[in-house]
Amino acid sequence: MTGPLLAADLVTLAGRGWSRAAVAELLTEHAIRRRELSEEACERLRLWAMELRAAFAARSVPERIEAINALLAVGTSHAYLTTHDELRPHLHFAAENDDLVARVQAVTAGGLAIFSVEAEGTRLGACERSGCPAVFVDTSRNGRRAYCSTTCGNYEAVRRHRGAARACGIS
Repeated sequence: MTGPLLAADLVTLAGRGWSRAAVAELLTEHAIRRRELSEEACERLRLWAMELRAAFAARSVPERIEAINALLAVGTSHAYLTTHDELRPHLHFAAENDDLVARVQAVTAGGLAIFSVEAEGTRLGACERSGCPAVFVDTSRNGRRAYCSTTCGNYEAVRRHRGAARACGIS
């Protein structure tokens, strides 16, 4: 599940405070092999993160499929199975010798596509709290997640409660 989780983390990072150090840490957390993260590669990844947002922000399955197909068209070259580094068989969507950005594009686009097949086009979302830039992969039991975290969900619940109390004249 590296692809969709990395995609969500990149999109969220782009909305919260993009930096080369934060991107390098994120790539390490997701076990993306790299040599050096240049300023140019970091900027290309920021632009890619902005494109990835469409898959999470889509309001319907057809809209999400269209967004992911656009990502696949740009981000993948050819799919193949591999078992490198004593890992179980898994798919790669870019050649091993492609540059870092191409490999991240491939793993995120391909991962979102595979996840969307398994989730029937659902279970990707953008936090519904106003002003929150986070997106998420919904692995909840019922698949009805609306917020990136319980913090954002609680914030919105308190906001709604206070608004209702004001409407009723309760201070």
